[in-house]
Amino acid sequence: MNLTLLIVVILTAIALVGIALGVARIVSPRSYNRQKGEAYECGIPTRGRSWMQFKAGYYLFAILFLMFDVEAVFLFPWAVTVQDAGIDGLINILFFMVILILGLAYAWRKGALEWK
Repeated sequence: MNLTLLIVVILTAIALVGIALGVARIVSPRSYNRQKGEAYECGIPTRGRSWMQFKAGYYLFAILFLMFDVEAVFLFPWAVTVQDAGIDGLINILFFMVILILGLAYAWRKGALEWK
């Protein structure tokens, strides 16, 4: 019974996605020209090579921001249910915070948070 239901749900999902893609393909406007394939930089035509090097520090800073931002989001559900979690929940979140602080200290020590 459950396997049949799972197969029906999967087939329904595949059919709905296929229908949505088919309708979008039929209804969408089409205009093919050479200008669509060009790189767009604020309306100014590009000169020279499009590929250029940039500092990896920007990338590392963005990844660190996302990592700590997502980890901070994990604290909100805990804050809502802190009374129901009891001492086990407190120990778990303290362990989570220690790992978070150790990661921040490591990044700080490596200089990943400095703009140079």
